[in-house]
Amino acid sequence: MAEAANQQVDLPIKQRYGSVRDQLVERHGYSNVMAIPTVEKIVLNMGLGEAREDRKVLEKASNELAQIALQRPVVTKAKKSVSNFKLRTGMPVGLKVTLRGDRMWAFLDKLINVALPRVRDFRGISPNSFDGRGNYNLGIKEFLVFPELSYDSVDAVRGLDVTIVTTANEDEEARSLLELLGMPFRS
Repeated sequence: MAEAANQQVDLPIKQRYGSVRDQLVERHGYSNVMAIPTVEKIVLNMGLGEAREDRKVLEKASNELAQIALQRPVVTKAKKSVSNFKLRTGMPVGLKVTLRGDRMWAFLDKLINVALPRVRDFRGISPNSFDGRGNYNLGIKEFLVFPELSYDSVDAVRGLDVTIVTTANEDEEARSLLELLGMPFRS
């Protein structure tokens, strides 16, 4: 039994999803195959407040996020003017990338097996970050945990928000899905 579990961990996450579906049916008793939850998309978001003063920050962060996601990010712009922050409507304030398909599965595999274990003093991720609709939100303080970025090439350490959107209707179903895929939740 232990050999089968070790063999399952070695498989990439997309291939492992077939056996995860069977385990989800056992746990939650789905009668319809279409009701079994899956990962729909992953959204990466990076806020860049300093981009309003220096355009090079936006360019550099865009290249770094593109290396992580293997996809060019979209520049997000301010929707409202806020005088306290010297912010005007239409000014660039961040970057976002939406991953689907094979890129999504590759990023999830990289996040679970490479990036999260590289976080300093890592004891697992919080099981309380679900939004009530089956989606999980994770904040990474230093995006240097991804192996594509070298410490020397990065000018400033930035944070990254990761949202894992699932087709699950409830948080418990989404947690079961992510747990079986290998997400290291704290007890």
